Amino acid sequence: MEPKEIFNGVFSIGGKLATENMVRGSKAYSEELVTIGAKEYRLWNPYRSKLSAAIMNGMKEMHIGPGSKVLYLGAATGTTASHVSDIVGPNGSVYCIELSDRNMRQLIRVCEKRKNMLPILGDAGDTAKYKDYVSECDVIYQDVSSRDQSGILLENSKFLKKGGFAYFIIKSQSIDVGRKPSEVFDSELKKVAEAYELLEKVSIEPYDELHMFAVLRKR
Repeated sequence: MEPKEIFNGVFSIGGKLATENMVRGSKAYSEELVTIGAKEYRLWNPYRSKLSAAIMNGMKEMHIGPGSKVLYLGAATGTTASHVSDIVGPNGSVYCIELSDRNMRQLIRVCEKRKNMLPILGDAGDTAKYKDYVSECDVIYQDVSSRDQSGILLENSKFLKKGGFAYFIIKSQSIDVGRKPSEVFDSELKKVAEAYELLEKVSIEPYDELHMFAVLRKR
């Protein structure tokens, strides 16, 4: 059962996604660890990670790789962010913005073992509170529950280099439960169209319903 590298730093092992564990022997959540030869891999559950779900559902390109600097908005307890940490490696950085005190306590425990992850307690819509801790990034990864998801992405675009990429997860139910999800998705993408070029849209069902995973490039 040899790992097959499908993107730089992302592997398929027996049909399941995985990343090479940057902190050998350590788990960030309840993921399974697999040792193959001299390397240890963490299986990446698409039901726990929207990025894993998007890859499983055929996302065409992966713009996060070794050495990437990623601004992660809505890092929660660090599940997906820890896999991003594996991918970017010791020369990369993951700036983890999280609003919830409860989530932050667990996130800090993950970051203590992963020196390329920086936990920042703050509101992703209030960039003034963390602007001094974030440098120019290659990728924004946004997974926040808010009525103004497009506004949050645009506000944080100041941290993203020109030509950089945004992984924009649109949560329709956080914006308007009375509209069709497809209408909400289209509306949010139109709001950011002047600043971003849409590269692809990926449905992440059945792993997550009522969400759209959009890949954008900063103009």
